[in-house]
Amino acid sequence: MTTHETYDVVILGSGPAGLQAGIHAARKNVRTLMLGRMDNSSLYWAHIENYCCQFKVSGEEVLNTGREQVEAFGGEFRDEDVLSIDPEGSLFSIRLESGDTVLSKTVILATGSSRNKLGVPGEKELLGKGVSYCVDCDAGFYRGQIVAVAGSRSAAAGGAVALTRFASEVHLYCDKLDVADGLRRQLDETGVVLHEGVQITEIRGETGVDAVALDDTTTRAVSGVFIELGAKGVLELTATLGVTLDESMKYIDTDKKQRTNIPGIFAAGDICGPPLQMAKAVGEGCVAGIEAANYAKKLTHGS
Repeated sequence: MTTHETYDVVILGSGPAGLQAGIHAARKNVRTLMLGRMDNSSLYWAHIENYCCQFKVSGEEVLNTGREQVEAFGGEFRDEDVLSIDPEGSLFSIRLESGDTVLSKTVILATGSSRNKLGVPGEKELLGKGVSYCVDCDAGFYRGQIVAVAGSRSAAAGGAVALTRFASEVHLYCDKLDVADGLRRQLDETGVVLHEGVQITEIRGETGVDAVALDDTTTRAVSGVFIELGAKGVLELTATLGVTLDESMKYIDTDKKQRTNIPGIFAAGDICGPPLQMAKAVGEGCVAGIEAANYAKKLTHGS
């Protein structure tokens, strides 16, 4: 595993909140790194009609322009997802899907709030009874049991690797695995059984999950199904940090400076709650970028 030089500000998420934070942080002349895949943002696939001074423009175009702005001010990008964030002294250690680790004085969480559903029979009915969207939250309930993971990106693969520390067997189902080589090697090394090209079509059970039906007409007996469709979400990334969530356990609580309850951790955009609109995300990203940069400077030079 490679540890890179320390950054002042690391931003998780390349949507409108993350990009605006990146613009303002980079303009304050602090070393800024943006992480995440732009097409993970819900805005990437949208068309914009209700944002001031932009009318009938594609989300992809807006995000690409934002990336150009961040880079023009000296910000850096790595188009990969984050697997974990952990305190390391006065810094934060951020592990990437490639196997690399970066250190940062501050972190801005701007990953959005969507939790993609598998959309199969039994998913809703068995939620909390064997169906989970958070490996870090629920893995410990499946010691010595057989579990299934659904998803093709880093959250699914990283979750499957983590589950091998608890479950007796871990089966990962996906259309086509789309992760960095380092994470794919971890799947092999930890014994995850990869079923590429096979999808879960139904989750079965009465009082709890007992099997999944697959689109190759077979079934597999499992005790749990972890649905991880996309990048790591708010629950997973904050599980080891102690970041306070709201009563719904969906959104992060912040103050007017976009600070969380953990010094050095900021949040912006949909991850902070509704309205889930680009205008709100950009405004919060602006504040978070400025405040995180100021915080990093104080750590460097003293208050």
